[in-house]
Amino acid sequence: MSKRCQVLGKQPSFGNSISHSHRRTRRRWDPNIQSKRYWLPSERRWIRLTVSTKGIKTIDERGIESVVADLRRRGVKV
Repeated sequence: MSKRCQVLGKQPSFGNSISHSHRRTRRRWDPNIQSKRYWLPSERRWIRLTVSTKGIKTIDERGIESVVADLRRRGVKV
């Protein structure tokens, strides 16, 4: 599963891990990605989305129909 939110497009960010002696090594910060199932009333079916927790809150605020319409406008197959 890719570490990318389908709703917001969040993806891993990269930087340095700094030890006590200030040696720097590369590391990455992964977003909190969840696989979630939503009921789409207009099509009477379930869809599975890979979303971040912030994306889940966005779906709760705007509604699944609005979010799916935006995804389809961007060309994402749902």
